[in-house]
Amino acid sequence: MSCFGNKVSPDLYQNCCNANTLCEFSGNMDDVITEPLYVQKVYDAILFNLQGMKTVQNQRFTPNLPRGHRVRRVLDIRCKRFFNPGNIDDPRNLSLNLNTTISGATFLHNSQGNPIEVVGPDGTFSEKILYADTSECDENCMGTPVFGTQTIEVTGNVQVFIDLLLLDRNNNEVVFTICADVNIATNAQPLVLTNFFEICMPSTIDTAFLPRFTEFCNAACETRLATNNCGRDLTIGANGEVSANLIIAICITCVKPCIIRFFIFAKKRPTYQKFQAI
Repeated sequence: MSCFGNKVSPDLYQNCCNANTLCEFSGNMDDVITEPLYVQKVYDAILFNLQGMKTVQNQRFTPNLPRGHRVRRVLDIRCKRFFNPGNIDDPRNLSLNLNTTISGATFLHNSQGNPIEVVGPDGTFSEKILYADTSECDENCMGTPVFGTQTIEVTGNVQVFIDLLLLDRNNNEVVFTICADVNIATNAQPLVLTNFFEICMPSTIDTAFLPRFTEFCNAACETRLATNNCGRDLTIGANGEVSANLIIAICITCVKPCIIRFFIFAKKRPTYQKFQAI
């Protein structure tokens, strides 16, 4: 018996692991049992990319250069989103605030006038219920076009790392890394990106549940020296203080699926399935 969950003890110097799926099948089809389940199907989806730019002048980096060292050249510049796992409401966290309006359909609202949001595949209330008069397209089994406008407000910080190749007094080379937290935008003045889209909505009569609309967005960042010239863009102070001129690109990818849901009742033999609308 192993004290590590019947898994082979990993190499002490190995930083990765293998997942255990806990999936077993005896090979006997008689062991397959009946189980009802909900299926979520993407009826239509669109994918688009947006980009925002931020120029930064005289950004201070830490730590200072060691005494007696000078910069020979820049080896690499890296950028990543700032995230504080101890406080998801930290204003420094790079955040995307989405606001979507649609034409040709409507989001269902409750008695207080707030859109009804339901739990999506991400486990949060990320789906809104769509409704439209689809009678003109129902006869031909076609979808109804819905048009929308989306604005994305970007706020928070990114972290920039610069690897420098330094020379000491004896002309020995050493790699030295400096970093800085760079603010992209504040809540009071966010960086706003706008996008227009069209999505196809299925019939509201033949679906088991009313169609749902959701959207997922993720952001990455890239950075470079403003003029790609170490001598012009880096400033070294008397005590080794480093400041830099940067251009930072915020690259955002969004997907917007229109989703329909079914209740599936799987027979004992998995080759037989039927859809039951409830």
